[in-house]
Amino acid sequence: MASAMHGTHMNQQIVKRERGMFSASEDSTMTRQITSTHTPDGRQVDVIPIIQIIEELLHQISPSIDDHYGEHKTVDSLEEKVAMVAYGGVLEGLSNICQKISCELACKCTGGGDAHTSTMAILGMISTYQWDAKLVLSLGAFASNFGDFWLTANLIVSNPIAKSLAVLKQMPDFVEHSQGLKPRFDAINDLVKVVLEVTKCVIGFNDLPSQYISDDATSLAAAKAHIPAAVYWTIRSMVVCASQITRLPGMSYELLISTTDMWEPQSLSHKLRSILEDLRNHLRNCHHHIDEKKHAEYFAMLIDLFETAHMDNMKVLKALLYLRNDLPPLVVGRTQAMVNVEALRRTTLLLISDLDISHDELTILINIYQQGQELPYDIIWISIAESSSTPSSPGMQWSEEHENKFRMLQKLMPWYTISNPAMMEPAVIRYIKEIWRFTRRTTLVVLDPQGKVASLNAIHMLWIWGNLAFPFTHSHEKLLWEKEAWKLELLVDGIDPYILDWMSKDRHICLYGGEDIEWIRKFTLLVKDIAARLGIEIDMMYVGKKGGKERVRRINEAIVSEGISNCFENPTMVWFFWTRLESMLHSKTQHSNTVENDQILPGVITVLSYDGNDQGWALFSRGSSTPVGGKSDVLDQAFGPDFANWESQATVDWENGLKDELQNIQPPHHCNRLIFPGVDGDIPATLVCSECTRPMEKFVMYRCCIE
Repeated sequence: MASAMHGTHMNQQIVKRERGMFSASEDSTMTRQITSTHTPDGRQVDVIPIIQIIEELLHQISPSIDDHYGEHKTVDSLEEKVAMVAYGGVLEGLSNICQKISCELACKCTGGGDAHTSTMAILGMISTYQWDAKLVLSLGAFASNFGDFWLTANLIVSNPIAKSLAVLKQMPDFVEHSQGLKPRFDAINDLVKVVLEVTKCVIGFNDLPSQYISDDATSLAAAKAHIPAAVYWTIRSMVVCASQITRLPGMSYELLISTTDMWEPQSLSHKLRSILEDLRNHLRNCHHHIDEKKHAEYFAMLIDLFETAHMDNMKVLKALLYLRNDLPPLVVGRTQAMVNVEALRRTTLLLISDLDISHDELTILINIYQQGQELPYDIIWISIAESSSTPSSPGMQWSEEHENKFRMLQKLMPWYTISNPAMMEPAVIRYIKEIWRFTRRTTLVVLDPQGKVASLNAIHMLWIWGNLAFPFTHSHEKLLWEKEAWKLELLVDGIDPYILDWMSKDRHICLYGGEDIEWIRKFTLLVKDIAARLGIEIDMMYVGKKGGKERVRRINEAIVSEGISNCFENPTMVWFFWTRLESMLHSKTQHSNTVENDQILPGVITVLSYDGNDQGWALFSRGSSTPVGGKSDVLDQAFGPDFANWESQATVDWENGLKDELQNIQPPHHCNRLIFPGVDGDIPATLVCSECTRPMEKFVMYRCCIE
């Protein structure tokens, strides 16, 4: 309790003394006095290697008092930096000024000189240097004195010369008084650390690239207005630390362990931390300004790059796939081998998705990719995290969770992937979102061998035709459609081996869907009963419903256990069946096809509208012929009470009899719905009803389905 009260009293004293100490620095007269010493003559000092040596040195000589022998874990690193500076002649011509500062720190502080006077004297010595050089030279001189002190202290036990020096200098016994001295050295070390950080921060301002930020930029101008005061208080902190060290020899034990004179280094630590926080905020603003300029420049370069003709795709791919860590940007399939973009010379498919790419989507993509023999294209997965960017921060916000999810997905993919998405150039992310209009839904941008965009999204072509869609151009897509017709073969191509077998044998086929198991039981019994009466076999396949995976799974289990009909054995095929239909609709509308001028589009819209309603539905076909069908209300009537009216025709010609009957009993009123995922870009602007050809109304729907 007493200790806590003492600590509170000490903090109050610090704050009280801070106010008195800071008032002078905040006065405009003091500011003018500081800046009056600044008369740079244009000389440049390479401060980076010097501050690196100082930092390594301070890490070696500033351990806490109870660990003052240290482990010297970075000696090798320090030796390398010392050798580099010595070889490069970085300190050439600076030794004289450093010696003067060192003497000022040692002599004036020993004599109990005023800290402000000593600080201004040092500023006068280094008046012709830039602000960052002033700090580095002063800190170098301080570190030299500080190092001499700790070198002797660390060698007292093991080196007779050091022991003799300690006796002559009347240095205290650090081992014997370690606990008593600890608070004093902790305060000094704490101040030295913040001095170093402020120095590095000031250096950071002079290291800013002038081509991206000018001196009159708001962020830099604000920072430079604060730098003179920051330099003053940092050098003053060195003076105070030096004073604390040089006064130790000859001190009585009572004075050594006393904390009454520790208020000044503690107050300065508070002051410098406040200055450091302010400078760091300004430096962050400067870097943000620079980043915005760089991003804008890179973004403009990308736009120009894609508007220019090229001999190959190298310039485009290098710009798109450049990583800021300068490592090879690509990983090869599951081998995890890293390669450069030179490995890509063919048509390139950029698979762009977030990290929530579905298992179904990935499974089908892998199947299509592995079906091809010596594919004429390469795929690169570019993953974009959901929270990748904002208008003010266009880069990736990549968390550990993102990283783990990315690595897990990467291991599943047999094609190229970006080795480190977090290092992607932010302007590329912006380009993908703004120019290629990527939101969240998986996109497949196709670049031809010359780097030109052949398709902004070939994913729909890939779902419909697989590898036959190559080279994924608009003209090739149109050619593929010219070969198609609204037949069962288009609807289920490659999805289920049973259906393919039935079509090859020209059997009667029924595809049906919905999520009402009671209707399914009733309807399938009706169809089986009618087939028996007509002496034909009708093979039935349940194709599920778009979305509602768990509900479809439960219905599949009931269908299998009760022997109701066939169903897709792989749940992924339910997803693929409906995704292909959506892709057909998207592809057709992109080619400006309408219900009036296209033979396939009405059928696609009809089946999608079946799924958008709450009723069951069915399509009937013989072999791969054109299917006919309807919703549950029409089917129940046709196969129930009305069957007697067309049974005789069905006995002779089942397909045409069913077609005529379904047309005869179409209700006068209908309500067809198509439900699209809520992703901009893939939703057609307008659609007409496949039954009456009137424009359909467009609504926004929010749905939550608890399965």
